[in-house]
Amino acid sequence: MPAKMKLCLCFLLHILLITATKIKAGPVEDLIDRLPGQPDVNFKQYGGYVTVDDKAGRALYYYFVEAENDTQSTPLTLWLNGGPGCSSLGGGAFTELGPFYPLGDGRGLQSNLQSWNKVSNLLFVESPAGVGWSYSNTTSDYNCGDESTATDMLAFLSNWIKMFPEYAFKDLFLAGESYAGHYIPQLAAKVIEYNEGYTSYKFNLKGVFIGNPLLVLNVDTIATYSYYWSHGLISDESNISFKKKCKFDKIIGGVDVINISKECNDTLNMIESEVGENVDAYDIIIDICPTELIEQELRLQKKVTHMSLGVDVCVNYERSFYFNLPDVQKALHANITKLPYGWHMCSRVLNYTERDIGINIIPVLKEIITNGIRVWIFSGDQDSVVPLLGTRTNIRHLAHDLKMPRRIPYHAWYHEGQVAGWTKSYGNLLTFATVRGASHMVPYAQPARALGLFQSFLFDKDLPSKP
Repeated sequence: MPAKMKLCLCFLLHILLITATKIKAGPVEDLIDRLPGQPDVNFKQYGGYVTVDDKAGRALYYYFVEAENDTQSTPLTLWLNGGPGCSSLGGGAFTELGPFYPLGDGRGLQSNLQSWNKVSNLLFVESPAGVGWSYSNTTSDYNCGDESTATDMLAFLSNWIKMFPEYAFKDLFLAGESYAGHYIPQLAAKVIEYNEGYTSYKFNLKGVFIGNPLLVLNVDTIATYSYYWSHGLISDESNISFKKKCKFDKIIGGVDVINISKECNDTLNMIESEVGENVDAYDIIIDICPTELIEQELRLQKKVTHMSLGVDVCVNYERSFYFNLPDVQKALHANITKLPYGWHMCSRVLNYTERDIGINIIPVLKEIITNGIRVWIFSGDQDSVVPLLGTRTNIRHLAHDLKMPRRIPYHAWYHEGQVAGWTKSYGNLLTFATVRGASHMVPYAQPARALGLFQSFLFDKDLPSKP
């Protein structure tokens, strides 16, 4: 084919895609009419499957929520939860930043007044296959890792855009939390690589936004025990013993490896006994859900809601009960293959490569920033699992490696007249922020502050420095 004709075909494809953006319609078969017990809303929802490998029969389940007031300039945000192997539907969509929360009886929904779809279209994906309702007809696919997960997510995005072409040229933001500290940067790197190789269509990637992310295993693990001690969960003696006997500084083949000696293991057991079993490591200040009889009470249509510091600490049980109702699955167009197991927040069939957990993500973040993509990292300050102590250090090292000057010194930021956390910015592309009173799942524990933080990120504005 002559080069001139190829150019014309590429131009025609471009025009067709632009024309498609004027047509506001996703696949009719994926349109969700109404979820059981759902409040009235003025936006559309979609749910269904996107095949990422035809030969293997591998498909990922998605849930998509339009912005309340979608315009041509309203962006698209993809959200992934962590694990590895935990559901973005159960986490992000129906516990944190989506438009609904489950009711206390597990049979209905209530509105989330701080939903992020006030400012962005939201796309949630259960990834990789084996998580939630995502599946493969090839059982060996459930043996996976970071590389295959990122590759599948790129295939998902490419195929999803074909189903929703009106979103093809919108600003794209990639967001998530926890092990999404691996998922999101590696997906962003795949998108950048894809954009470099194609001219007919490129993703309009603008930013990466990750909460309480696992970035460097050794640094983040040490920070957990420092956090325990600084917050009074363990004794001075245990803290001293930990520093002397636990040396988490091994790197093998570019992968951080935690080397636990017998002496260190004994210390960790002592620390575990001091912390005890009745503290939520993901939010050390809230109460835990009284699990006795919870599932039985749900079956009897009793409300199991148990509030602590403004959040429902039994939401995990309510959510799981709701998603396993047949009429809910039918409404969501989910579980079409009738999986031989129920829906769980974190996969019970996935065999994720443990070694990948030790991959150092800092070089990946460097690549993203070098390509002009904004990176914001935030930390709920009540999380001991991936605490702010390690994340703040990791971001400082990242800025140092990039020789990025400190643009804004460490200071308090505000939301609704109150200190919402502390923040620091390097250059024009890197920001770190804490969220005061927030857990590992920041939008769950501090929804208003999380939305305020997200809005500042979306619109590339510095966090407010005054009440």
